[in-house]
Amino acid sequence: MNKIKAILASFAVSAMLTAVLPTPALAAVVSTEQMMSQGASTRDRAAVDTFLARADVRDQLQAWGVAPSVVEQRVASLSDQELQELSLKIQEQPAGGDAIAVIGIVFLVLLILELVGVTNVFTSI
Repeated sequence: MNKIKAILASFAVSAMLTAVLPTPALAAVVSTEQMMSQGASTRDRAAVDTFLARADVRDQLQAWGVAPSVVEQRVASLSDQELQELSLKIQEQPAGGDAIAVIGIVFLVLLILELVGVTNVFTSI
């Protein structure tokens, strides 16, 4: 019984000593560029994920025969540079389509309503 107590006591002492011993910290200098690029890649990945999560984008990809799991795998395998380019292309896309076409359609609707007599938009004062 004394041997077991001695073994347990030595185990407890060694566990306590290893718990309080200081361990060396591993640290390195991180440049501003590294931090900015890490934050930018996180933002780019979030922008691409948000775009791909939209219902209309998923529907169009499925219409083309692309499974959502394949899209997720491809996006996950993109490098930071490719992810940044894709994010920029998504941001450059027009939100409402061609503005001249919208203005033209509004003008035609107003013209038709004026000719039918529903509105008085083009009458002079």
